[in-house]
Amino acid sequence: NVFVFKNELMANIVKINIDFDGAEWKDAIKEAYEKTKGKYSLPGFRKGKVPMHLLVKSYGEGIFYDDAINSLINKAYPEILEKEVEAFTVVGDPSFDIKDLGDNGLSLLCEVPVKPEFTLGEYKGINFEKTVYNVKDQDIEDELARLRERNSRLVEVTNRAVANGDTAVIDFSGSVDGVKFDGGTAEKYELAVGSGSFIPGFEEQIVGMNVGEEKDINVKFPDEYQAENLKGKDAVFAIKLHAIKVKELPEINDDFIKEATGTESVELYKAQVKERLEKQNASRERDELENQIVTKICDNTTIEIPEVMIDTESDRMVKDFEYRLMYQGMKLDDYLKYLGKTKEEFKKEFAVEAEKRVKSQLVISKLIKEENIHAEESEIDAKLEEMAKAQGKTLEELKKNLDPRQLEYATGDVVITKLFDFLQSVNTVTEKKAGAKKAPAKKATAKKTESAEATEKKAPAKKSTTTKKTTAKKEA
Repeated sequence: NVFVFKNELMANIVKINIDFDGAEWKDAIKEAYEKTKGKYSLPGFRKGKVPMHLLVKSYGEGIFYDDAINSLINKAYPEILEKEVEAFTVVGDPSFDIKDLGDNGLSLLCEVPVKPEFTLGEYKGINFEKTVYNVKDQDIEDELARLRERNSRLVEVTNRAVANGDTAVIDFSGSVDGVKFDGGTAEKYELAVGSGSFIPGFEEQIVGMNVGEEKDINVKFPDEYQAENLKGKDAVFAIKLHAIKVKELPEINDDFIKEATGTESVELYKAQVKERLEKQNASRERDELENQIVTKICDNTTIEIPEVMIDTESDRMVKDFEYRLMYQGMKLDDYLKYLGKTKEEFKKEFAVEAEKRVKSQLVISKLIKEENIHAEESEIDAKLEEMAKAQGKTLEELKKNLDPRQLEYATGDVVITKLFDFLQSVNTVTEKKAGAKKAPAKKATAKKTESAEATEKKAPAKKSTTTKKTTAKKEA
């Protein structure tokens, strides 16, 4: 006998009364005995062969209660969720309290956090401004410069002293009050002089040194330096200069472009770069407009979000951050050690952004439901065909081994695309060139062509994950 009701005193909590009659309770006790009797023994009985009534007499009536209660909960709770699937959506773990327990049965009170109910704020008839980014000649030249940089090489020079912009190959050994410290020593370290990667005053004193020269330089660690034992301390670094290297950039011509990119000529490469940048700009324009729309609708909507949803999203964000660190060959524990923070303290830094993400997810889900936006089979097939083409397959070939996650992604992409097409159609969008004055108002008509996982891409980039190689460096 199950009764479900919303608790009016606690937002987003559903209370569930769960009653089991005497027969159900007795059966659960017997089941608990059968599962656990192998753990018990009494004088005169082999282990696992003690009769149930003797165990109860020896250990008390409550010996099987925990197992019996858990057994009943494990059977009833999933059935309740399935039955009430239209009534609420659980977002956290339940808690159970015993209201009554006796020969007549068991009565439990379950409390579980659920997805909040709310009313959408205004989402039609709003004015939005879309920034349009055009590809400039300088943008293409900047891409060429980066290509040259990626294909540059370091060559040694021997006829002069170190100058700003050189790469100095040095040994260094640091000490404070005559005592060397961890991370303060390296051999044949390639230092980009003038990069500002080392503590203030270090690189400046390398300038003017000649190959083979040795000298001591004096520096002071910043007061905010991360290593507690070095904050604000005066230090001496013994330096030996092994070599001076300068960056040699290749000349931009057809031969270089063909070798570096496989493209036949500089002009053809520039055309490819322009096309790529235009696509990137279009994606940026779309993302910024969609972010703006979602943010405005969220601002117009009041939601009391369960703390468990924010906590879960924070955990997910920390895990994503940890994966990004792993790709760079770092561990989260080491990174936190450099920061001097616990994992819980670090997690709290994500709370504000996590709340924004959860709210965005809730608002988008509500909009989809309110406007009855769904994906037609033909639309899903069109998206799957795009995916198949990108993999060099036909639609039929892709469907033969279609992963359920691929189908879910394709369906979600279609729905999100249709949602933002709809939102642009019921609001006014004015276009403005980047760095220019506002353009005359007009309705946006451009159809979105790529997936926008709207609730995932709203987060601003987190702080740099770069860690220090030595304690001579300026930051961890």
